[in-house]
Amino acid sequence: MAKTQKPDGTGARRAAAQVLHSVLEKGETLDDALARELAVKGLANHPSDRAFARAIATLVLRRLGQIDDLLAGLLDRPLADRAAFARNLLRIGAAELLFLGSAPHAAVNCAVELANSNRQARPFCGLINAVLRRLTRDGAELVKRQNAGRLNTPPWAWDSWCQAYGEETATAIAEAHLAEPPLDLSVLSDPKSWAEKLKGDLLPTGSVRLSHAGRIADLAGFEEGAWWVQDTAAALPSKLLNVTSGEAVLDLCAAPGGKTLALAAAGADVTAVDRAGGRLERLQDNLKRTNLSAQIVKADLTDWQPARQWRKILLDAPCSATGTARRHPDVLHHKSQEEVATLAALQARLLARAATWLEVGGTLVYCTCSLEPLEGPAQIALFLKNNPDFERVPVTAEEIGGLSQCLTSSGDLRTLPYHLGDRGGMDGFYASRLKRMA
Repeated sequence: MAKTQKPDGTGARRAAAQVLHSVLEKGETLDDALARELAVKGLANHPSDRAFARAIATLVLRRLGQIDDLLAGLLDRPLADRAAFARNLLRIGAAELLFLGSAPHAAVNCAVELANSNRQARPFCGLINAVLRRLTRDGAELVKRQNAGRLNTPPWAWDSWCQAYGEETATAIAEAHLAEPPLDLSVLSDPKSWAEKLKGDLLPTGSVRLSHAGRIADLAGFEEGAWWVQDTAAALPSKLLNVTSGEAVLDLCAAPGGKTLALAAAGADVTAVDRAGGRLERLQDNLKRTNLSAQIVKADLTDWQPARQWRKILLDAPCSATGTARRHPDVLHHKSQEEVATLAALQARLLARAATWLEVGGTLVYCTCSLEPLEGPAQIALFLKNNPDFERVPVTAEEIGGLSQCLTSSGDLRTLPYHLGDRGGMDGFYASRLKRMA
């Protein structure tokens, strides 16, 4: 029988603790864990508690390095593996007290109550109470002494970014990940009017940015399909194809479909291919809502073979997604340098196959939402070395809203999370435009 939801936020905190366990102990994605936990009876009809649970879990993952560093300094010895629930209650309490602004008595008392209700956490009630009360008193001062960006970035990612961009840029990337990201919308037409209607900010890239959106389905324009949610960086690669009305475009690894929608909105005849059935259903729903059309093909690109060639191809290759850590703070805790190398090998295989489907004189845009060089410039350098019949077509600042800081010396697109920092930042994306010669 489901537990009755209490009005003091205890249920939201319990859900957040379960989400953290699923993400950190079982390797589940934050989105999947939240979807399951927030659908349980007792939370499903309490929007404020659902939002509170989401905010807590997301914040703990975003500040996990800092929080664990603080707790380690206050514990005589690390908690045993069997104390996972107690550990997550401490993390939640610390997040509330130091970063979320919860009332101290509520944060402490609920953590102790939840520990007391759990057989494995019950022996740690006194410890949880003592540590959180200590943080109530001294936590703010302890936080001032921390290097937040460095602590909240796993060592493998920090080392990779320092090597690729230098320590100053790596620090700027890490600090950009600490902020709650705004909501970006790609609109079918008249972005200026929609920015005014939604009280948003019209970005130079053409996206409409909302700082406080609330429930997406309640926003003006959602039901009539006037726009779709897409980070402004993710909206750029499709622009690099410069499609014309009626032009056939092959969109590879298309789901969940933001780029497909952009290409279809530009008038292209889009064939969208992806292996993920559930994500393709989401694409189909968005096509229907926006009254756009595309041919959808469910297939594994490692063995799919089209019956024709295309003049324009977009390959949004599967990647580590480290550029999306602002929106998905769990991603850095799930990935590793070994996994990046494995993904890079898959990307090379997909890029080589996609290149054979391109007509002579045609354009192929390769992109990833990754900050890792292996999944970006190193991938393209290797491809061009092995394919002398291809050449790079440099991207110009005019094509991306004048954002010259988002261009590499080779003419590729490289957005970083701190770009547009004064207006809310952007996801990390890489894209290279290639042309098949003779």
